[in-house]
Amino acid sequence: MTDKIFPKIHDEGFKFIVIFIIATIVLYFINGFLGFIGLVLTIWCYYFFRDPERIPIEDENYLTSPADGIVLQVSETNGPKELGLESKKFKKVSIFMNVFDCHVNRAPCSGTVTEILYKPGKFINASLDKASEDNERNYYKIKNSQGEDIIVVQIAGLIARRIVTETSVNQELRQGSKIGMIRFGSRAELYFENYEPLVKINQKTYAGETLIARR
Repeated sequence: MTDKIFPKIHDEGFKFIVIFIIATIVLYFINGFLGFIGLVLTIWCYYFFRDPERIPIEDENYLTSPADGIVLQVSETNGPKELGLESKKFKKVSIFMNVFDCHVNRAPCSGTVTEILYKPGKFINASLDKASEDNERNYYKIKNSQGEDIIVVQIAGLIARRIVTETSVNQELRQGSKIGMIRFGSRAELYFENYEPLVKINQKTYAGETLIARR
């Protein structure tokens, strides 16, 4: 129960929480109501950076969700051209993370990170499909035990201004391992072959736990 009320906080969050606390104190001395608003925003900031424990299935026959959020799209498409995969067909699942979702992103499968590619871009609403091609984003190519490429893309949103990477090329990952986070509203996409999607549009997902696809 205590963990739900006072969840563990991601390291990225501490400096923001301190800033919000200081701002709240200043606002309180200016006006009590402004101080109250500051307190509410500080609580929101605390929960935004929560980093709860997740228990993945740890089964190579499944892909788990890379993000908390709502499924926006389940489709078949060409792979990301930025990774030279535009001539291959992939299934893609897009997940929108609003400002109340946990923003810690996780590996959908066990494997080796073979490539990480950062692409600068715009900051339009991440719920729009064009955000996949226009917005600032970060690509992770993970090779699973079958030698298949699983792609995770972090996409910054309207008020997101930084994509945080917590992994490196050649790093070995376990399913559900943390790979990074995006600050303040964003989108995550998962590209894969040889699996069949299990999720539907508007379904709620939880990073590291929700089953996205099965062989």
